[in-house]
Amino acid sequence: MTETRSVIVEREMPHPPEKLWRALTQPHLIAEWLMKNDFVPRVGHRFNLRGDWGGVLDCEVLTVEPNRSLSYSWDFAHDDPAYALKSVVTFTLTPSAKGTHLRMEQIGFRPEQKQAFGGAKAGWQQFFAKLEEVAARAD
Repeated sequence: MTETRSVIVEREMPHPPEKLWRALTQPHLIAEWLMKNDFVPRVGHRFNLRGDWGGVLDCEVLTVEPNRSLSYSWDFAHDDPAYALKSVVTFTLTPSAKGTHLRMEQIGFRPEQKQAFGGAKAGWQQFFAKLEEVAARAD
């Protein structure tokens, strides 16, 4: 078994879990902070995330616990193994005194995928900043 690395981003957000949940699970809101998609919050649903950069991620919903946890596969087919990615993204929402502690973990980066790993580390910081903006106005 090849050892893999994870990207973890955690942030306190001044919104209740229900508000963040909407931003994580409603396709029009996901498109605002992450990518265009055909997401449905149902275990087993296969969907795509389409990046502005032209790439398409193949995904499948793995777990749905409303207002608590969401995970899905996040796979990117590429001829270059350094970019071909099979990973899982998990969001965990925990109520906190300030709103919600949101934790995202993306697992599955192989040692030779340094650029993909670095891109994910930077990308998720940007996604979270946009997510907070979207959640602030989501009702």
